[in-house]
Amino acid sequence: MLAVTVSSKFRIVIPQRVREQLGIHPGERLQVLAFDNRIELLPVESPQELRGFLAGIDTTVVREPDRV
Repeated sequence: MLAVTVSSKFRIVIPQRVREQLGIHPGERLQVLAFDNRIELLPVESPQELRGFLAGIDTTVVREPDRV
């Protein structure tokens, strides 16, 4: 398990092995979430990058008759 140190300015360095494994590059934006007593970093993706990510998935919504 890798560990990082929080600097006096609350900065951390993502270890090289993790950056390479996840393909994180300088200047890339990450969303920071606090979840269940942990910190999660998620890549911020543009709408263009998300286009088609539901391809092949049935997204049909079945509604109850009284909610149509």
